[in-house]
Amino acid sequence: MRKLIKRPFIFDGAMGTYYTSIAKNPLSHCELANLYDRNTILNIHREYINAGCQAIKTNTFGANQISLACDFVYVKEVIQQGYDLAMEATNGTEVQVFADIGPIPVDDMTDLWDGYRKIVDVFLASGASNFIFETFSSDEHLLELSQYIKDKNPQAYILVEFAISPEGFTRLGKSGRKLIENILQIPTIDACGFNCYSGPYHLLEYIKTFNTEKKTISVMPNSGYPTIINNRTFFDNTKEYFAAQMLEIAKQGVAILGGCCGTTPEFIRETVDRLKGLSPDEIVSNIQIEKTRIKKTPVRNLLLEKISNGQKIIAVELDPPIDTDIDFFMDSARSLKKQGVDAITIADCPIARARVDSSLMACKLKRELDVTTIPHMTCRDRNINATKALLLGLNIEGINNVLVVTGDPVPTAQRDEVKGIFSFNSAILANYISNLNETVFESPFNICAALNVNARNFSSQLQRAQKKIHNGVNMFLTQPILSNQAIENLKKAREELNARILGGILPIISYKNACFMNNEISGISVADEIIELYRDISKEEASKLAVDISTKMAEQIFPYVDGYYLITPFKRIDIISEIITSIRDIN
Repeated sequence: MRKLIKRPFIFDGAMGTYYTSIAKNPLSHCELANLYDRNTILNIHREYINAGCQAIKTNTFGANQISLACDFVYVKEVIQQGYDLAMEATNGTEVQVFADIGPIPVDDMTDLWDGYRKIVDVFLASGASNFIFETFSSDEHLLELSQYIKDKNPQAYILVEFAISPEGFTRLGKSGRKLIENILQIPTIDACGFNCYSGPYHLLEYIKTFNTEKKTISVMPNSGYPTIINNRTFFDNTKEYFAAQMLEIAKQGVAILGGCCGTTPEFIRETVDRLKGLSPDEIVSNIQIEKTRIKKTPVRNLLLEKISNGQKIIAVELDPPIDTDIDFFMDSARSLKKQGVDAITIADCPIARARVDSSLMACKLKRELDVTTIPHMTCRDRNINATKALLLGLNIEGINNVLVVTGDPVPTAQRDEVKGIFSFNSAILANYISNLNETVFESPFNICAALNVNARNFSSQLQRAQKKIHNGVNMFLTQPILSNQAIENLKKAREELNARILGGILPIISYKNACFMNNEISGISVADEIIELYRDISKEEASKLAVDISTKMAEQIFPYVDGYYLITPFKRIDIISEIITSIRDIN
């Protein structure tokens, strides 16, 4: 299978959705049917073969320890039986068998490389020589895996497919175009393309912008968009429509075709029949190029300009209101502007409590007060489509700074409800915005992120920060600096990170407030000696002490920061104003 037997080369359709629809008592994971419902899986393979496909995939897409929640001994048996069933189904035919490997769900305790390697080893030991890595959202480990397979079997054929949205991005926010460009540079990968997530029309439109002559390209779409009824997923698109779109995809020079979710043997049969009359003359030789956009003058980024000119900027965080009363918020913003504050940062539902949307408030401040804003954007409550929609709106409104954060933990009782849309962390979100900066926005976003200088294992924080920089972050706002250790960690960050840094300053307003922050707020550490200073003093004394301590911290971190990030406690804008005046004296 080092070269395609025939073009177009047609794979089977969906195993998972088809198995669920025909099995009398479908198992929770169709891969388990390799052990407990063998005849159903064998018959599905044979149905696809009878429909005319030239290759089938083993029923092993989710055969890994995380998805099946079991040890690898059990996974190994599922894989071996899955491969044996596919080989049995193709016995006496020329139909090829591809070892199907899906993405292992991300888990902090999982060594992904080791997980994939063990799966590959089982397939190789079973005699597999064709591999398909499908529905991936990243190219992580694919270079190493393909080299590992080719070292074991130089004649192996390796196909890689990414799942992208109609707009060309994976669930992890990575550009499908960039992923394919990376794969094109890997000689140990024989073919690449897209599957799942999108229907045939959108993948047809997307593939038109690719040069399909550089490498063998594959497209295996869903049958269309799904409908959810009583918590079950249904695809009600027609086989005739699907086959017609697949014919057009083949005319774009796509050599490998097949189906994903919702496609049954009848979809493949119809596709095979439709492609029989395809003439080589019908395949396009010229590649369509994306339309050139009219270039607009980028909006100036005043924050970056000031830092580049050697100024220490001051950004102040205001929490948006919990209801529709925005008078304090707006009055505070006006006061801060009069004081010459360089930016106002706006938290995005801090402590997982609903507040007025940070992006909407940022637009309001920009439009009504002409204030530079840095809205926070969490990954907690919105999926990738909602995130892009919000970024487009911000960009139109002239907002070109954003702080990406993963978001506060979701309460256990709500975790299952939110899990379906919690698809990326701050590093991945930064990478997504960075891709949009290159492909969509004339005025790119300055991508900011948080840096926890209070972390016990600060080396780990620096590693995370480096990853964020690699993904497009160029400015960090630190957690509040309220200890000598935090200052030392800030020094390390300044030495090792190639990014701008705003030092976090959070005034403590009482002894109770100090104890609460030290024990209840993640990412904040208050030195014991500072806490003791607040014991048994009056409100007025505490306010003065807050200004004095904050000013002293600002002086100590002055050499290591590009500016200050002041966090307003309990609406005490009066204290923040005094600290701003004191910081101006430092400058």
